[in-house]
Amino acid sequence: MESQVRGGTRWKRFAVVMVPSVAATAVIGVALAQGALAASFSVSGQEFKVRAGQLVGYDMNQYGAIDSGKGLDGKDQAHPVSVSAFDHATITDMCQSVVTPVPFLNKSVTLKLTAGDKGTAVEADKIYIDVANLDAKDAVFSGINIGVPAGTTKGNTPKPKTADGEQSSPFGFAQQADKAVLTDVKQTAWATTAGTFKLSNLHMGLSWGSGDGIECY
Repeated sequence: MESQVRGGTRWKRFAVVMVPSVAATAVIGVALAQGALAASFSVSGQEFKVRAGQLVGYDMNQYGAIDSGKGLDGKDQAHPVSVSAFDHATITDMCQSVVTPVPFLNKSVTLKLTAGDKGTAVEADKIYIDVANLDAKDAVFSGINIGVPAGTTKGNTPKPKTADGEQSSPFGFAQQADKAVLTDVKQTAWATTAGTFKLSNLHMGLSWGSGDGIECY
């Protein structure tokens, strides 16, 4: 039976994946700074962190999937993820970071990207986010249906197997909502795919080390 909830639903620290993010690679910095980027990224051997002050997403569809790829040692890996898809999303105070080990120096380097922190929000269209873990201080869902088949939801439905290695079933469990608002969000993710991603006030930098004060959280 389909589980249906009318109006707004508020769940604190609900383990859903809602925050769009940018793939952690310095070579895309110029394209992002120009305003929009069509994104389709492979699953690497590194997950990345994303923090956001607030995310507002429309026509949400969330379902389970498996991301396949290679680890840093070149061996095959498979990651269970929760995929959140939005027709459109806006994000304020966004930060993304990824830590890369440098074995021959016995050090690590953190790439950190920030955007949407000076009054103009980050915007994304047709976006899929493959996330392993999420915490949110507060979450409000409007017009939510829980337990629907993933392939029948409105908005972005599960992709066929693509370059990022994602595999999912259109008949599996999913939930959909007209609108989702999350505040004070922290997550780890494996991949993001989007039609367009517009970042205002983009800043990206590299630092030696990792942890508090270097990564996003």
